[in-house]
Amino acid sequence: MKNKRFTPVFTFLFLILFAGTSLAQEIKREFYELKTYTIKNEAQEKAVDAYLEKAYLPALKRMGIENIGVFKIRPGKFVMADKIFVLIPFNSLDQFVKMEASLAVDKSHLSAGSDYIMAKHDNPPYQRISSTLMRAFSEMPKLQPSSVSSARTDRVYELRSYESATEARYINKVSMFNEGGEVELFDSLGANAVFYAEVISGDHMPNLMYMTTYENMEKRDALWKAFGESDKWQELVNDERYKNNVSKADIWLLYPTEYSDY
Repeated sequence: MKNKRFTPVFTFLFLILFAGTSLAQEIKREFYELKTYTIKNEAQEKAVDAYLEKAYLPALKRMGIENIGVFKIRPGKFVMADKIFVLIPFNSLDQFVKMEASLAVDKSHLSAGSDYIMAKHDNPPYQRISSTLMRAFSEMPKLQPSSVSSARTDRVYELRSYESATEARYINKVSMFNEGGEVELFDSLGANAVFYAEVISGDHMPNLMYMTTYENMEKRDALWKAFGESDKWQELVNDERYKNNVSKADIWLLYPTEYSDY
């Protein structure tokens, strides 16, 4: 029988995945769904808001799901504010799978959300819904509702998606956050992170997503300046192990709705 040798890439993947599996056995990591509603006008915005506030979030809470975030795009020059983001944490994939079936038989949900649920085909409450399923990073296994207390319209909830060219480079970027210390760096600077997560099902894979929060844009800009100038970031960005592990970054600057849990 011929000797088989692991390629460097395969060996790296094996070690990272094995480490992640071992750690998952020690720390129970949450799962998250990010639902994104695309809307075209104020009528649709009001319809989705009414459904989420009066029917959807109360129904999820009756299932024991807490800390649900609802966010909209901060207004700005040349910014298209046509989306509503809903972040839902789950203790397990089983809880996620059972959610829709529970909604379908929840009488209070069906009654309070009837206008949305029974909307006519030629007057829909939204244009489209997209869904991204994620698993929390080992370095932050549980969602942490933001503690910023400024006026909601002033707050900045920064949602980022980092895409990688290949699965191997994606795993490398996740490792940069966890073992490399990027999560720890954000914490040390007071970024008020809500979550960091691996995307396990979505339309921009391979990618990771995370959310940090700030009292206002000035605080946000100051933190990112400190981040870029920090010794730790300079160490990471110049480390050959972590070169070229992000091919595209999408950034959304958001604020929480009045009915969002945080």
